[in-house]
Amino acid sequence: MARKYSKQASKKVAKVMRERKRGTLRSGRSGRKITSRKQAIAIGLSEARRSGAKVPKRRRSRGKSSAKRRA
Repeated sequence: MARKYSKQASKKVAKVMRERKRGTLRSGRSGRKITSRKQAIAIGLSEARRSGAKVPKRRRSRGKSSAKRRA
């Protein structure tokens, strides 16, 4: 069976996780410090996607936004 994520993608995520541990990982426009592990992984995967690495498509969240659409 083929790999879901490329080696390049896992390297990007590892780099981002190291940044998070050092406390230098920041989010997009706001520039807030990222402390959440899940958010760090998401940032790493999105960077990998942008660079053309083999990463599955994003999962759509079913949070507040779907409730807003119904209203």
